[in-house]
Amino acid sequence: MFVWVDGALCAEDEARISPFDHGLLTGDGVFETLRVYGGRPFAWTRHLERLSRSAAGLGLALPPGEVLRSAAEAVLEANQLGEARMRITVTGGPAPLGSDRGEAIPTVIVAGTDLAPWSESVAVATVPWPRNERGALTGLKTISYGENVRALAHAAELGAGEAVFANTRGQLCEGTGTNVFVVAGGRLRTPPASAGCLLGVTRALVLELAGDLGLDAGEEDLPLVAVAAADESFLTSSTREVQAISAVDGAALPAAPGPVTAQLAAAFKALVADSIDP
Repeated sequence: MFVWVDGALCAEDEARISPFDHGLLTGDGVFETLRVYGGRPFAWTRHLERLSRSAAGLGLALPPGEVLRSAAEAVLEANQLGEARMRITVTGGPAPLGSDRGEAIPTVIVAGTDLAPWSESVAVATVPWPRNERGALTGLKTISYGENVRALAHAAELGAGEAVFANTRGQLCEGTGTNVFVVAGGRLRTPPASAGCLLGVTRALVLELAGDLGLDAGEEDLPLVAVAAADESFLTSSTREVQAISAVDGAALPAAPGPVTAQLAAAFKALVADSIDP
């Protein structure tokens, strides 16, 4: 595999990151994961805008957008990637041992791998650790993913493929790398930003599609139990797209996918076919 690191394309086994990199030592960094269709990154503009917001939130400088786009295209071409996952990572760069950031420029990495299709539905497990909806990193897509790693392992121990968090108020928040939607009584709802969730690119597109389809859709604070009590529930993410939830904590949902989930999944696939950068 070939990766792009700090301005140059190189083989994976030749890539070098400083052992003093602040991303490695403290989790000081941001990233974006993009879905690649037919060798082209999807929703590039939206992802770059969110990367910029996350970087600004941490006080990190980004290379110009055209530099990142050239890097992405170089990685896709070098690895001959068609259906793939691409990740752009920006860290604080080399720094002293501690929380203080150094004076070095940020480290920038662009990498991609082949992506196998996700299953049509997935079981989820709620986890006992809450998201802090008032934290310093809330709403930013940072590389501080230790909490997600632990939660996903916990879910796997319970036979689930994704973990779902509540926030400190006991409200539904998000998955480890997904947003959560519920359908009850014909109403489609997902938690708002104030619940502490990261506002996903696919989440935004699904809400727009729901509006185009005339669905009763919107944001609303929800109890954690809403996922299991719903007529149907689903996850969204850049790589999963729209994925039905089949069971919550071992209890099956009435339908997976349900009619609204199926309708939005089909609409999302049509969007991808129609526009690579909606």
